[in-house]
Amino acid sequence: MKKSVLALAAAALVLSQVAVADEALATKSGCMACHQLTLKVVGPAYKDVATKYAGDAAAEATLIEKVKAGGVGNWGQVPMPPKGGNPAVSDEDVATLVKWILSLAAPAEAAPAAPAK
Repeated sequence: MKKSVLALAAAALVLSQVAVADEALATKSGCMACHQLTLKVVGPAYKDVATKYAGDAAAEATLIEKVKAGGVGNWGQVPMPPKGGNPAVSDEDVATLVKWILSLAAPAEAAPAAPAK
């Protein structure tokens, strides 16, 4: 039991460090000028994007292409320029950011725990 708790704590620590690192990448890349985690600014909140695409198997590839190409009309009439207006953002960083954004979706209802024996 102690090993399970320690493993869960270690996993949570690693995931929180990844989330902070990718939020830092979003800030460094200029994304946070128009997007925030939970608040719509110019563009949608990242958690809203994650919720909209939760469970969509094609979401990652779709969003990577949308970020690379830019667009308008999915979240209102304010256009997002290609790569958010920062052509220096690498395709690898775009993929990292999209994976991070999609990870922000609220976890599905957890299945009830099996009774202890």
